[in-house]
Amino acid sequence: MTTSLISLLSWSHLVSMIAISSAFHPPCHRLPPLTTHQLRQLQLQSSQSKLHQYSPAAATTIDISENAPRDIDSLSAWATNYGTQISDCFELTYSNDEVGDVHAITNRDLPADNPIVCVPADLIMTGGKSRQEIGTEAIRAEQTLMLSDHNSFYLFLKVLKEYELGEQSTWYYYLNSLPRYYSNGASMTDFCFGCLPPYAATQAQEEKNRLRRFELALNEVTTFLSDDTKRNSDLVKWAFNVVHTRYQETTGGDYALIPMADMFNHGGADYVDAYISYDDDGNCYAYSTRDVPAGRPLRVCYGDPTNPSKLLARYGFLDESSSATFCKWMAEEPSSELYQLGYPNQMLFYNDGSISNEVWNCLLYEELGNQSPAEQQQFHQACMVGDEATKAGYHEQYFPETLSALREHVAFILNELEELATWQQSVQDKERHANLDATRHPRLPLIKRHNDFVKYSFELVQQNLDAMVSS
Repeated sequence: MTTSLISLLSWSHLVSMIAISSAFHPPCHRLPPLTTHQLRQLQLQSSQSKLHQYSPAAATTIDISENAPRDIDSLSAWATNYGTQISDCFELTYSNDEVGDVHAITNRDLPADNPIVCVPADLIMTGGKSRQEIGTEAIRAEQTLMLSDHNSFYLFLKVLKEYELGEQSTWYYYLNSLPRYYSNGASMTDFCFGCLPPYAATQAQEEKNRLRRFELALNEVTTFLSDDTKRNSDLVKWAFNVVHTRYQETTGGDYALIPMADMFNHGGADYVDAYISYDDDGNCYAYSTRDVPAGRPLRVCYGDPTNPSKLLARYGFLDESSSATFCKWMAEEPSSELYQLGYPNQMLFYNDGSISNEVWNCLLYEELGNQSPAEQQQFHQACMVGDEATKAGYHEQYFPETLSALREHVAFILNELEELATWQQSVQDKERHANLDATRHPRLPLIKRHNDFVKYSFELVQQNLDAMVSS
C-alpha cells in the first residue's frame, strides 16, 4: 500500500520537528484506502480486545442498539493506518459510570504544549465536504431547516450514508467505536421532560425539536439515502446524536467529526487540558495546554461551563465541576438592552451562594420598566458608560423591590424542584406496585442528579438572600 509521508515519520521525529516549527508535519497527499489484508488485521485485533470480546467482522452493518458494545481497539489501529499520529501518552479508557463512556487520558506525565494527536484532513468528515459530495439533492431539505442547522444536517447525512455502506465505508471502524446510548434532550422522553425544571426542560425540548426538523428534512432527500434508512427512526436518532454530541467547529465555521480528537471529555474553565487547532490544509492538531500528570483525563471545553442545564440538554451529561449555574430567570420578551446587561449568560448563581452583578442589573432594569421607563433608560445608559455612582444610586433606591423579586424567583424554582421530586417518586411507586420494569426510565438518575445540583446552588442563594432581609 502507498503510505502518506506522515505514516513514515516516527513520533519522536515529529516531536523534534515541533521544537523547530511548533507544528506537526502535515500529511502530504490524499490517504489511500485500507487493503483487504489490513482490514483483516483490524478485525483480528478487535477480536483480541482487552476491553471487550467483540469483532466488527460479525456483521456488515453497525449494531446501534443501546446496549451494543463499542469497538474501541480497532479505532486506534484504523486511525493509525489512515495516517493519524498518536502520542504514546494518549490512551482510551472506560469511565466509571452507568453508561460505559470512553474518554482519553494521559498514561504518563505530559508537559504543556506537547502534541497529543494529529488527524489528517482526509479522515475528517465536515459539513462542507458532505455538501459537495451530495450536490443539489438536499436543496429542498435546506429550505425546511434553519440556516444554523445546514452544516450539521449535511454531516448528519454523511453519517447515515457511511452507515449504509457498512464495512465498505472508510469510517466503518470509527462509527463502530461511537456510543449507542445517549442521555441528551434528543433522546429524552416526555417523562424525562416532565422531570426537569422549566428552563432545563425547555433546553432539552429544543434538542428534541431539532431532531424532528431533521427527520422532516430527511424526507426531502431523494436518492442519496435508501428509504429503509430514512424510515429507521432509531438509526436517524443515533446519527443525529453522533453529530450533535461530537462535532467541533473549525476556524472557518464548518462543523467537523474528527476521529480520535473527539475522545476528549468536557472540562470546565479550570479543567481544560488540551486545545485543538487546524492548519491551512484542514489537518487537525491537539496539544496539551498545561502540565498534565499521568492518569488524568484529557479535556476540552464543550460549552459554557456556567450553564450545566444546557450541557445536559445538548450532550447528556452533568458538569458537576461547574462553579456557577444560570439563575433560571427568563424574561418574556427580552430587549436588546437587556441582552447588553448580560442576559441570560452572565446571570449566575455561584456555588457559594453569591450572585453575579448581572442578575441584580437585569432585575432592576425590568423593575424600572414597570415603574419608570425614563429611569430605566437612565440606568441602562449608566451601565453602558460605566457610571458606577448612578448605578449604585438606582440599586440602593430600588433594592427592596429587586430583592423581593429575586427571593420570589428563587422560592419558585425551589418549589418546582420539590414538586418534581415528589411527582417522580409517586410515579416510580405506582410503577413498582404495577410490577413495571424499573429500568424503563434509564435517564432518571442523571436528571435527579441535575436537579439536586441546581437545588443545592439555589438553597445557598436563598440563605444569602434571607440574610440580606434580616440585616
